[in-house]
Amino acid sequence: QVQLVESGGGLAQAGGSLRLSCAASRSIFSINVMGWYRQGQGDVRELVAAITGSGTIRYADSVKDRFILSRDVGKNTVDLQMNSLKPEDTGVYYCNAYVVEVTGTVAEYDYWGQGTQVTVSS
Repeated sequence: QVQLVESGGGLAQAGGSLRLSCAASRSIFSINVMGWYRQGQGDVRELVAAITGSGTIRYADSVKDRFILSRDVGKNTVDLQMNSLKPEDTGVYYCNAYVVEVTGTVAEYDYWGQGTQVTVSS
């Protein structure tokens, strides 16, 4: 099991910045992929950015060159620095941990944080 605790978020003006942090209850090296998703009102949950255990980072096209994903392996945290915010970045942001466990059989698990609201005003 993985517990995820999110912090950060809040209200920002367009062009401003916010930082989100996600703390995992175990070593992030034991987690195959960690990342952030967001869900706008009435929208589906979409990937914002994610990092694999080996350090490969993927960004959604809509946030490339504006958002920066980083991790601190000592603190077991994954942070999302959001710059040049736009009103369309508004939504609930969820931390996600994807774990694959192989013990004879292969089992996949998705863990989610409680979500944190990000609101960007124009």
